[in-house]
Amino acid sequence: MEVASRCYCHAHLSFSMKKSAAAPFPERRSKYSGRSVRAIPVRVLTVGKKRSRGIQLLVEEYKEKLKNYCSIEDVLIKSNPKNTGNVKAQIQAEDILIMQQIKRGEWVVVLDEHGADIGSEQMADVVGDAGTTGSSGLVFCIGGPYGHGLQVRERADVLIRLSSMVLNHQIALIVLLEQLYRAWTIIKGQKYHH
Repeated sequence: MEVASRCYCHAHLSFSMKKSAAAPFPERRSKYSGRSVRAIPVRVLTVGKKRSRGIQLLVEEYKEKLKNYCSIEDVLIKSNPKNTGNVKAQIQAEDILIMQQIKRGEWVVVLDEHGADIGSEQMADVVGDAGTTGSSGLVFCIGGPYGHGLQVRERADVLIRLSSMVLNHQIALIVLLEQLYRAWTIIKGQKYHH
């Protein structure tokens, strides 16, 4: 059964699209490039196991860079908290833990392999749009090895994917943090992105 959800559109409209078909975004300049954007707190919720030292060093490096633009919090949620061999039970347990972390009034971006393809300029639009919604914060959700559960998908304001390839949650986190940093440099009109 295909479920319709809200996705981010380059015209800054919410529209319904089938999750099984990812909508590509045409490359274009961010509508927020060089404009003032309200910086709201950003939290990244990642389902996974303890990170390697190398990954954690990269996470800390990008968090330090992002502090120049917004407050950033990195939350690691334990994968398979019930230690079950049942995939559905694991997804549900992780779903509950993620939902407990999401606060009322936050703008939620779910990273999902069936989400819309976006480029760096459109990531800047996602960040800029979140600042104009009146939301109290911007939350990015990275799922565990089997993806997100139904509650998280339904709570999503935006559903995107970082790549057409499936990424390990640690790699997805690094790619996301780099793209958030890149998005802010686009918004501020700085010379990191070309």
